[in-house]
Amino acid sequence: MLLKKSVLDAIVRGEITLQFRKWKRPTVKTGGRLKTAVGMIGIDRVEPVTRASLTERDARAAGFTSCEELLSTLERSAGRVYRIALHYQGADPRVSLRKTRISSEEDMAQLTERLNRMDKASRGSPWTKPYLELIGNHSGLPAADLAARVGCEKGPFKVRVRRLKELGLTESLETGYRLSARGRSYLARLKSSTRGRRQI
Repeated sequence: MLLKKSVLDAIVRGEITLQFRKWKRPTVKTGGRLKTAVGMIGIDRVEPVTRASLTERDARAAGFTSCEELLSTLERSAGRVYRIALHYQGADPRVSLRKTRISSEEDMAQLTERLNRMDKASRGSPWTKPYLELIGNHSGLPAADLAARVGCEKGPFKVRVRRLKELGLTESLETGYRLSARGRSYLARLKSSTRGRRQI
């Protein structure tokens, strides 16, 4: 479920507590969470409703000036009308994770194991380290250009980078990506350990 920045800001302030969507099938569920540009949005309840049941109070809680305006917006799409009750849960945990540098051998080992599992699950050659190095060397380069450098389509490339982002290793820019502090420290320790093995 996509939410405009202005709506997200109002949810953070507690001014918007409802959203309405027309769906053939709901894209969120009761008890779920949304990761957004402002942080985590908690989904309190998702339920089907009728147009006739919507009130002025519903409209105001969803950020509209009137029920008429809300109904007019719903006319733009097909499907059943759903009421979504939601609230701001707090900052995206990935944001603080990105700032957390690798500080111990245990942390390094756990992260390396996660990345190795991601490599093994792919059908091709290992990709996590090459992707991190690519992004580290080309911050802000458009995703399509980055994907071309590793011989990958833009869509699958972005899916993989999103998985690195979930681990706090990368962050999105207005155009392209860059390594987070965590990502930079991971690569630095990885290179250091590789040099150590070569000297031995």
